[in-house]
Amino acid sequence: MARPMTAFTTDFQHSGMPTEHLDETIEFYTKVLGFELLGVFPNGENRCAFLKYGHLTIETWEGDPAPGIAGAINHWAFDTPDIEAAWANAQELGLTCRETEIQSIPTFWEHGIRYFNVFGPNGETIEFCQIVQ
Repeated sequence: MARPMTAFTTDFQHSGMPTEHLDETIEFYTKVLGFELLGVFPNGENRCAFLKYGHLTIETWEGDPAPGIAGAINHWAFDTPDIEAAWANAQELGLTCRETEIQSIPTFWEHGIRYFNVFGPNGETIEFCQIVQ
């Protein structure tokens, strides 16, 4: 029997926000707002940065157009320790998935990530992400 997706997550991981000026965004969030830069990672020909303040982590990346309007968060992400179980449950719940299978980005963090995205009722993207250990 399918369970709520929070049964497969441990916490909120990050929110995602595209930027057209990654270095400027990093400088603003670190020097002006006081966030900690957790890392800048290659993603194909572009870069992605993770910035943290307290419990809030923001993923920001270049290569996609930034909407430049209020409320322009790209996605919400949740930590999952078992991406396969979360994927199977999402399928059982009949969620609309953006991908047809679990994805990976090997250049994020030390050993990469595995993830998939579902769409919420308002068209919002919700990511389930496992940081590979």
